[in-house]
Amino acid sequence: MSFSKHISILYQIPAGLLLAGILFSCVNDLESIQKVTYDPRAPDEVTKDLKVFYTDSGYARVEIFAKHAETFTRPEHITKLKDGLKVNFFSNEGKVVSTLSALYGEVNFNEGLFFVKDSVRLFNHEKKQELETEVLYWNQKDSSIYTSSDVTVRSPKGVLFGKGITTKQDFTYYEFMKPYGKINFDDK
Repeated sequence: MSFSKHISILYQIPAGLLLAGILFSCVNDLESIQKVTYDPRAPDEVTKDLKVFYTDSGYARVEIFAKHAETFTRPEHITKLKDGLKVNFFSNEGKVVSTLSALYGEVNFNEGLFFVKDSVRLFNHEKKQELETEVLYWNQKDSSIYTSSDVTVRSPKGVLFGKGITTKQDFTYYEFMKPYGKINFDDK
């Protein structure tokens, strides 16, 4: 046997032992992996560019868009909508009657409540009126929308101010809790 073949065999033995050691030392222990990768505060689902339709008897009632959504199932079933969201509310005829937008929102499925904050706008398309506030709640069970925060309502008829407001999701009628500012009325 030549000297070079003898050295080649000597190199193959340690390489073979190293490869065998690597192959037989790998054990997937699920509990150990979860300790390293599991975060109890992490969402169960993450969705980019979310688009959801809620229907009733085959007719669209609500349409929700969000750039980023995180869904948690424990301790409560909540979806957090981040980086901007838009909600379209439909009439019985299937026409968009109002649109809600904000930078952040949370849907609490257990309570049927939708909470939005940061640059909140509710716009009625037919009346061309817009509600502006920083915090707003939408009760999905009775379609009511309300807040106790400062509110501005702009329309072709003028600008109204108040602290707190209640309305329905179509925003055709609203009631201020504490209106303030000057309001001019026509004789009509």
